Amino acid sequence: MKPVRVSIEIHRSAADVFSYLDDVTNNTEWLKGMRSCRWTTDPPVRVGSTYEQVAHFLGKEIRTCFEVVAREPGRLVTITSTEGSSFPLTVTREVQPIADHRCLVVESVESDPSGFYRLAQPVLRALVVRNINRDYRSLKALLERR
Repeated sequence: MKPVRVSIEIHRSAADVFSYLDDVTNNTEWLKGMRSCRWTTDPPVRVGSTYEQVAHFLGKEIRTCFEVVAREPGRLVTITSTEGSSFPLTVTREVQPIADHRCLVVESVESDPSGFYRLAQPVLRALVVRNINRDYRSLKALLERR
C-alpha cells in the first residue's frame, strides 16, 4: 500500500509530546479501537524494545507485536510489526519543535497487506487515513487539555 503520511500541530512542547507517545501504554487513551497495549521488554525504551497490542478494526480483532527499530530520543521512533502479526506494518512518528511550547507531529505508515486486505487496498487506505487523522485530533485535544 502506498505510504500514508499525516501531520498535526500540538500546542505542547516537543519533549512532552514525545514522552507521551514513547510510552505505548498510553495508546489506549488516544487510539480509537485500541483494546490493550503492553511492553514485552523492560524499560527503558530503546532499539530492540518490543510490545504487543490488541485493536479492533473493520469488525476484526487485530493482534500485533511491534519492535522498535529506530529511535532518536525526544524526536523520532520507528516501529515495525514482527513475524506472526496480523499484517506487515511500519510506523514512524517524528516530533519536531516549532516554537514556544508547540510542535509538529508527523506519522508515516507503510504496509504490505495480503489476502482480504490486499484486495481492499483502495478502501483500506482511505480508512487508514481517516482513522489516523481522527486519532491525532484526539491526541491533540488530550494533550492540550493537560
